[in-house]
Amino acid sequence: MNRLRRLLLVAGVLGVPVLLQGCVAAVGAGAAGAAAIAYDRRTAGTFIDDTLIELKVYEALRSDPEMQDQTHINVTSYNNVVLLTGEAPNEALRSRAGERAREVPKVRLVHNELAIAAPSSLLARSSDSVITGKVKSQLLNLDVNLAARTKVVTESGVVFLMGISTREESDAATNVARQVGGVQRVVKVFEYLD
Repeated sequence: MNRLRRLLLVAGVLGVPVLLQGCVAAVGAGAAGAAAIAYDRRTAGTFIDDTLIELKVYEALRSDPEMQDQTHINVTSYNNVVLLTGEAPNEALRSRAGERAREVPKVRLVHNELAIAAPSSLLARSSDSVITGKVKSQLLNLDVNLAARTKVVTESGVVFLMGISTREESDAATNVARQVGGVQRVVKVFEYLD
């Protein structure tokens, strides 16, 4: 499917709920998201699958009362590869989270990067959000296409980079992320074209 058709399809999918809610600000956000999708190497179907995978993994984790009460888990899916970040108080819950994610249909691979620790504070999570924003901004300054093709997740100062890229693009994104203040370490979770 060419980029224009994919952009129109995604804009339509994103635009329908927005129009039903009548929120003008969300239309701009939806358009920006649709533009980013135009440069994404995933198909529109895979993009939607990734969103559904994230929702289904969250649902599976929330359905476990012990997991819901004792963990802090972020779920990111890119090209049907799931990245789990956050904290679990013990190895049993950490492993269980990975198993639950693997059971979700269409999940090809799970990177379980949960730390064995108490759930992080809201302040720590806010700091991670700032780091993610800075990394995305620096990627955008370097190359619009690279920024659109790279998913950035930060947990406890560790930046995880996901996407479908060449090794050269991966190295460029990693070098950018390493230069951002507050970044403790960068972990590549890329799938390589070459």
